[in-house]
Amino acid sequence: MMPSSKDALARHRAATPDKLAVLMADGSAALTYEQLDAEAWRIAHALRDRNLRDGATIALLLDNHSRVLTWWWGARRAGLYYIPLSTKLTPAEIAYILDDAGVKLLIADDANSCLARDAAAAARDTAHVVEVDAVSLTGLGDFGALAAAMTGRELIYSSGTTGRPRGIRRPLAPAVDDAPLPALERRMRALFEIDARTIYLSVAPLYHATGRFLNRVVEEGGTAVILPMFDARDALAAVARHRVTHTQWVPTMFVRLLALDEPVRHGYDLSSHRVALHAAAPCPEPVKRRMIEWWGPILHEYYGGSENAGVTFIRAEEWLARPGSVGQSITGAIHILDERSRQPLPPGETGEILFEGGVPFTYLGEERGTSDLPNGLAGYGDLGWVDADGYLYISDRRSDLIITGGVNVYPSEVESVLDADLEVAESAVVGLSDPEYGQRVVAFVVPMRSLAARQPLAAALLGRCRAQLSGIKCPREIRFVDQLPRNENGKVLKRVLRDLPE
Repeated sequence: MMPSSKDALARHRAATPDKLAVLMADGSAALTYEQLDAEAWRIAHALRDRNLRDGATIALLLDNHSRVLTWWWGARRAGLYYIPLSTKLTPAEIAYILDDAGVKLLIADDANSCLARDAAAAARDTAHVVEVDAVSLTGLGDFGALAAAMTGRELIYSSGTTGRPRGIRRPLAPAVDDAPLPALERRMRALFEIDARTIYLSVAPLYHATGRFLNRVVEEGGTAVILPMFDARDALAAVARHRVTHTQWVPTMFVRLLALDEPVRHGYDLSSHRVALHAAAPCPEPVKRRMIEWWGPILHEYYGGSENAGVTFIRAEEWLARPGSVGQSITGAIHILDERSRQPLPPGETGEILFEGGVPFTYLGEERGTSDLPNGLAGYGDLGWVDADGYLYISDRRSDLIITGGVNVYPSEVESVLDADLEVAESAVVGLSDPEYGQRVVAFVVPMRSLAARQPLAAALLGRCRAQLSGIKCPREIRFVDQLPRNENGKVLKRVLRDLPE
């Protein structure tokens, strides 16, 4: 079977060849649909010429740049799995993924070539490292015959908040013309209001899960604008310059945006901005309220994960009526189960969050993709509850639950009290070993501004907690830090905080 010549990119090349598909925020490295389509085909040929066949795996170690999309689409057309690797990983961390996924080819740009070679040298099974500029694309036609019978896809690695990341692999689909989108993907694009008029600003690293939004925009015929790295002022300037309609953020970015002086924040024309999404980590309620006050009711949230076990969505207006909720399911029914008995719990009671109707997957090296759960349910290891109308509220990850003196303490409840203080940028609460109680509650706090004397703020925060929480939930200690450790998806690594020296 021949690869599809009528995939979305090819269709847009035929319909709007001169329309911009992708460019950098400063206007450089712009590619029209004709140029992006041609480069993707050339890369597909170059990959197949290296004897890579359907289902083989490559990895990409690339900084944010328009050319990243040419590699994504080239790998898809060559029938390959491709792994976007974080450029912040160590050689050993990359080597683990190379071995785990059986990577045959590691593509790196000049800025990351040394890291790539060190990682390949550390891997058990040597992956051949190729620099982007060394791949010969000259003399290759746009539509020469390829033997790929399948359409390639991204191979996603979970964020690894509690341990090593795991590869999440889904089967490749036959390379056929005009293949329909899966139902969940159609639903998400409708909710996110993505179409050919979309101008999307990517503010996160393209190895981040939010990078998938770029593919959605290109498949719908819109335009993607890429920041080389996040900077609050540069992001606002890019929205104004390119008349951006859609963005996607993580909550830490909101904190940095709000830290800008008010004249700076209001010095850009953001009137084109229609849809701002956020996900990846909980957003403190005061931060989200301030963002909605600034941008208006365009700030929407979704909850999900790399496994696509289930997805929820909530619009700004709904959130204002139900602060703290992450919305209703757009996949299947939500089930809240008691952790011990595995029996369903009524609305308002906290238990493990599970979904019906998720997308099937397998973890690399494991026969089954999910744990043994009733009726094919799946989840992300999070705890939470639903209200009478089916709106979901996240309490915490199961692994982050604190048990002190036999009492369950949900860190998010304590964090919400701390984050409501205007002097707090963000916080993270963990349980540390305690000889009497088993665990004691400890809060790590990032102050909004540099403080010469931190003790008064610590006393004020403890007083706030004692006024709003039962004594067992109050932090026994508050530690100030400059920033919280996060993975590349923006999630706080609480295991790192737990391992810090006393």
